[in-house]
Amino acid sequence: MNNKLAKIITSLTVPLIILIIPKDWLPIENVSTIEHRVIALFFMAALLWITEAIPIYATSILIIVLQLITISSTGINILIEGAGENNFGELLPYKEIMGTFSSPIILLFLGGFFLAMASTKYRLDQNLARVLLKPFGNRPAYIMMGLMMITAVFSMFMSNTATTAMMLSIVAPVLLYFEDRDPGKIALALCIPLAANIGGLGTPIGTPPNALALKYLTGKDSIGFGQWMSFGAPFVITLLTIAWFLLMRLFPSRTTEIKLDIKGEFSKTPKAMIVYITFVLTILLWLFDFVHGVNSYTVAMIPVAIFLTFNIITKEDLKKINWDVLWLVSGGIALGLALGKSGLAAHVVASIPFNSFSPFVIIALAALLAIVMANFMSNTATANLLLPIIATIGASVESLDPLGGSKMLILGTTLAASLGMALPISTPPNALAHATGVIETRDMMKVGIVIGLIGLILVFATLFTLKLIGFL
Repeated sequence: MNNKLAKIITSLTVPLIILIIPKDWLPIENVSTIEHRVIALFFMAALLWITEAIPIYATSILIIVLQLITISSTGINILIEGAGENNFGELLPYKEIMGTFSSPIILLFLGGFFLAMASTKYRLDQNLARVLLKPFGNRPAYIMMGLMMITAVFSMFMSNTATTAMMLSIVAPVLLYFEDRDPGKIALALCIPLAANIGGLGTPIGTPPNALALKYLTGKDSIGFGQWMSFGAPFVITLLTIAWFLLMRLFPSRTTEIKLDIKGEFSKTPKAMIVYITFVLTILLWLFDFVHGVNSYTVAMIPVAIFLTFNIITKEDLKKINWDVLWLVSGGIALGLALGKSGLAAHVVASIPFNSFSPFVIIALAALLAIVMANFMSNTATANLLLPIIATIGASVESLDPLGGSKMLILGTTLAASLGMALPISTPPNALAHATGVIETRDMMKVGIVIGLIGLILVFATLFTLKLIGFL
């Protein structure tokens, strides 16, 4: 039996066993039939996301379809025939499950994808990189600083994976200036994924876990685009600076001078001008949402409408959108919906005496669990699994209120989930950089573990500072 088949069998057998065993055997008392099925679906999602027995986006689609069949108001009769039994639970409206495909979070990401695609198509990203790198001169340390700053900024508004791929293509000829055994070569290749991972923390669309967090930050806990950047940008700048010093310390360059030669110039065609103006306008509207009152989800649809209207993004371009990311996020939202609407999340939280725990311990354990999981599986999958339960804990544990309640807990878990970057499998940027052959796994671990731990300390410092100034 091959390894992949074994993973698939395990991932399907465990939830099937959970589904077959009597409800009374479960560690949670008085579980409804619907909750019982959600538990099985949760374990299936967790195992498939952890093992990646099937593509992670395929797991999301599978979970949504199984929810429609087993726990929705349109589920097949053989699976809902017990609806009249005691403690069956309430079936979820099928429209709400299907609605996860068109959630505002999905549209926010779609707007970001359109911006990234148009900027790449009209070479806005590469030309900006060319212009912005000029002031950093020819010394390897300062070139690395420039590369990290540009990568981080792009990662705030573009896919981290796309940003990494673009920046690695710019760095590839620069690596030729180094001798084979020059540690500076490792530093320069490693700085790109590090900066992409860190930069994604700066905005709600920088990385999927951030967008998923917005799903649970509603009402009095809601955070606007500009508000997120008000603490996200300083966090990114601080951690990026630490990462730069760490890379120079661990991998000191023996090469003293590098000549960068990035060719290209800004296009001045009417369509290119529309792209430039729309890019700047969208970002400004996102940053100043607290002034004009238009939320970030609505703003995200502006570039979609403009680029399609002026044929800047064509039918062929639409095929290149990262639909897999959108489906992955949809699956996470659907899983959260099932955990919440079925009452399972509240049931689990009520069965554990969280109120007897120190609120500091709860926040620390949630963040620590998130970063450990995120190093061994997708950051998005980690957020998908943890945030529904974390949000319920935050809303129900009163001892957390003086520290910021669910807002503090959700932000801490979300930021920690994006700090998992110690292995090539931790994030797509890491995988792309490792594929260059310049970086070995031990190099990535050496930096990723240190940055993760420092980042975790910085997360707590940021959150408690936000609490002191009244943000939380």
